[in-house]
Amino acid sequence: MEDNLGSDSVPSGPIDKSRVMTVKPLRCLVPVFPSHSGSSASPQAPPFAFGAPTAPFPPGAAQFFPFVGSHESQTPASVPNQGMPEPDANPIVSPVPLNSFRTPAPPAPPVNTSGRGRPRGSTKSHEPYDDGYTQNGGYENGFTIDTEDSSDATKRKRKARKIVKGPEAVAVSNSEVDIDEMVNHLLRSFNLVDINTSLQADSDRELVQRVVLVYNLLRRKIMQLDDAKGIIPGISRRADLRSGTILMNKGARANTRRRIGAVPGVNIGDVFFFRMELCLAGLHAPIMAGIDYLNSKVSGDEEPIAVSIVTSGGYEDDGDDGEVLIYSGQGGGQRNDKLITDQKLERGNLALEKSLHKGNEVRVVRGLKDGTNVTGKIYVYDGVYKLHESWIEKGKSGCNVFKYKLIRVAGQPEGFMLWKSIQQWRDGVTARVGVILPDLTSGAENLPICLVNDVDSEKGPAYFTYSSSLKFAKPFRSSKSSICRCSNGCQPATNCPCVEKNGGYLPYSIGGVLLSHNSVIHECGSSCLCPSTCRNRVSQTGLKLHLEVFRTKDKGWGLRSWDPIRAGAFICEYAGDVIENGSDSDDEYVFDSTRSFEALEPVPTDEPVKPPFPVIVSAKNKGNVGRFINHSCSPNVCWQPILRENEEECYLHIGFYAIKHIPPLQELTYDYGIPQAEKKNGPQRKKCLCGSTKCRGYFY
Repeated sequence: MEDNLGSDSVPSGPIDKSRVMTVKPLRCLVPVFPSHSGSSASPQAPPFAFGAPTAPFPPGAAQFFPFVGSHESQTPASVPNQGMPEPDANPIVSPVPLNSFRTPAPPAPPVNTSGRGRPRGSTKSHEPYDDGYTQNGGYENGFTIDTEDSSDATKRKRKARKIVKGPEAVAVSNSEVDIDEMVNHLLRSFNLVDINTSLQADSDRELVQRVVLVYNLLRRKIMQLDDAKGIIPGISRRADLRSGTILMNKGARANTRRRIGAVPGVNIGDVFFFRMELCLAGLHAPIMAGIDYLNSKVSGDEEPIAVSIVTSGGYEDDGDDGEVLIYSGQGGGQRNDKLITDQKLERGNLALEKSLHKGNEVRVVRGLKDGTNVTGKIYVYDGVYKLHESWIEKGKSGCNVFKYKLIRVAGQPEGFMLWKSIQQWRDGVTARVGVILPDLTSGAENLPICLVNDVDSEKGPAYFTYSSSLKFAKPFRSSKSSICRCSNGCQPATNCPCVEKNGGYLPYSIGGVLLSHNSVIHECGSSCLCPSTCRNRVSQTGLKLHLEVFRTKDKGWGLRSWDPIRAGAFICEYAGDVIENGSDSDDEYVFDSTRSFEALEPVPTDEPVKPPFPVIVSAKNKGNVGRFINHSCSPNVCWQPILRENEEECYLHIGFYAIKHIPPLQELTYDYGIPQAEKKNGPQRKKCLCGSTKCRGYFY
């Protein structure tokens, strides 16, 4: 065209066709790439030239893969370099599929200056982590997450499959603490190494409880390690999934044989706070799906049948009245593109339909809202049900939804109905039977504690003055201690002196759960400048559980809770008068820290529980609900020494924490310990009535 014509100009008049360039098909055209600085390409270059883009990149961006690499050039040796640009310092690497490209990582966060742990921006890159549960054709467990193994060959094989997402995540193996060594020691301590095959296939209650206990100890330890690094929890940093997968890979699980009906070692009313616990106990295999099913050969064909369901409120129109459950099928609903899809009669829905015709029992786990965690759930095993009816109806979103009616098999202990009864007590719909006093504390605690007797005619315990705190004659002297100045509360991965006293860790999670048992807890003292809501003041904020003092059948008065209690949760202090000269032999309300106690968490990185000062507390005349906690040789509660320091003096308190998950209205017990030596005027042996399989037959 004419040189004076603009790019948008339209020529007028005849066109000189002799000046039109030769027209060629598109496949013959040569793509033009900008030249590198300092290089000159001949205008007679071959038909196609490779070169990395060199145009300006947006702010914060850089050259991207595959244009940056270290592989050798792909120019064939047999083709002469005729007129081609010289090979660039960053030649093209071998071709890779598009789905191998990764989203560029966001800028690294500020480097941790506390001197502990690896800076969050210095971690290596890892493969994306898929938290999902996958079912294969045999409906067995499938996990996409691996952990370290003791075999070096296995480590090398699995190195490329590490399960972390995001630049801030740190793989389990990258922790300063050797997680694999800690896990192995933990498993050995609880006899979970090389479990008997037959016992693992059909487990007893003792094995189920050990597996779940170890899972929670490991989960909280991983949380504490991540917390100290300043790692923000997320989908790829969920300690519940990571610890569960570690135990799965180690073979530390119960009830590995899939079955229809009740699961040995799991009682109706047992509570779980994580889906992984259901999987490890053998109660419900999928960690995501609500319907667990397996294949059953019927008339020579492979047909799935349902073995368990979890009602978690994930689907609309779920409903029940305690004994009858209307369960919605899985799938369907409104997608992100606004398209409404119907549920299909496949997988779990098909399994429920087949179970309806076969008439087999189906385990039901109730998913309930956790009152202490907005996004959390509590899972309650409610026994076995049978399917009685199925139909299709329009859901609220307009799609067709499968509905299944299940009726609870008669003759089973109370499960979910107990929860409904407790809720009716709270709401005042029905009255609690056997209440003697609505509030034993007379308002001294955050929540009322009722006194209940539905066993005999006893009207109450011997008179005592209720006191919610420990009374010291004088504080303990100590070296001058630093106080924290955390105006927003103590935070992990900082230079807070209270964090330093706890070995560089905060003892509690954000939700107030104790993360490690085998250490003295250093809480913030009254001189610290952090607020009362600081997460390092858990025992100072009073009761958070609705407790009741009740009359037992053969052990006098005891203590239990209306609320489910999560493992590691703070229950109460042991309040009373600190005595210096020892207790009387007739004083039954004594806590003695000088006695020997069995360690709960035998991990080599932790020190055994040993108070810095011996403390003996008498709650005979003055005390709180802690005085009603009875002894058991297999307790569900343990005590921890809590130290609160103020410059040159400190106060030692005794806190009670849940060892494991405790269902509502289950008695709270702890091990009273063994005295160093029997004294004539000291505590004497008493017959133990705890009923545990590990009962010593006596206590002090």
